[in-house]
Amino acid sequence: MQTTTLTKPTEKPTIKLPEPQVTALIKLLGDEDPMVYQAVKQKLISLGSDTQIWLKPCQLSGDATLRKHAKDIVQHFDRETADSRFMAYCLQDESQLDLEKGALLFAQTQHPEINPTAYSALLDDMAGQLREWLATSDPKERLLVRVNEFIFNKLGFTGNMENYYDPDNSFINTALNRRTGNPVSLCLVYVLLMRRLGFPVSGVGLPGHSVCRFMSATEEVYIDCFNLGKLLTRNDCIEHLTRCKHDIRDEYLQPMTTRRMLARMCGNLEQIYLELNQTEDATRVQRYLFALTR
Repeated sequence: MQTTTLTKPTEKPTIKLPEPQVTALIKLLGDEDPMVYQAVKQKLISLGSDTQIWLKPCQLSGDATLRKHAKDIVQHFDRETADSRFMAYCLQDESQLDLEKGALLFAQTQHPEINPTAYSALLDDMAGQLREWLATSDPKERLLVRVNEFIFNKLGFTGNMENYYDPDNSFINTALNRRTGNPVSLCLVYVLLMRRLGFPVSGVGLPGHSVCRFMSATEEVYIDCFNLGKLLTRNDCIEHLTRCKHDIRDEYLQPMTTRRMLARMCGNLEQIYLELNQTEDATRVQRYLFALTR
């Protein structure tokens, strides 16, 4: 373990241990022994989030182990903050919910370091590119064919079939970064892009599979965003329900509200965590789901 000079924080944390003991604990964070690290981590966490004032300078340390461990604990506290923020959001009335804001708050529960404004700006940029693409493409070609050519071929969005149970498939930031995700996260991206251009597109939660619906006065089309934007008819969706042995209910083909779409995202992630035996994470996400479906 390298010797690290700690920079004294300008703001003193309100903790219950004398400063020399806290300093000693933080120095021990540079120990490579996992058992030592876990013991120190639990002690610092028990002291509360004020210890971040000491931990954040350690993230710039020349000691790679200390830097990594400090970042891990700071992220723990940041996730707690993000968890509380998203839970409070889930408890709001439907009229107060915004799909994009909710999706970004949800993403911060796993990736608290992200900048939501930057991802909204990225969506703005993609929507601007799509607008230009539509203005210069063949107007005789069907609108959704041109839209899907851009989103799934030019931008390269595709369903993550190879690693379907990767939890990161569920978050909008990773879907935008990697251009891949699960059905609901790709539908989310599609909806947010299309709404920026004023197109009547909503998410639809078929049992076991999320799609988008384009609904105008003359046309009703469903878009399978997980499968490169494959265009489906209403009958195609009904056939899906029949194949999966579900009742034919009109509610399955109706647009999801913001609350339902956020709940769908949480429900999918809960199942993924259970599949991976990550029960603590599954329980955390289940709390969001309960709040959204109350």
